[in-house]
Amino acid sequence: MRHDWIFDVLTDLRSYAVQNGLRDLAEQVDITLSAARRDVAAADRPKGGAEAMLQDETPAPRRRH
Repeated sequence: MRHDWIFDVLTDLRSYAVQNGLRDLAEQVDITLSAARRDVAAADRPKGGAEAMLQDETPAPRRRH
């Protein structure tokens, strides 16, 4: 899998946050890890038909505050 490195980075960041009492950061990294798993799984699936055509036209999700 070509995206494995991102999981290493996020896991290291989460460990750092936990070890240094940065609870909110650790929780956000957990959320980010879940999103990364979903996105990587979707990216690794073969694209075809309309999905392939829409890939570059789909706007990025808006960040919630």
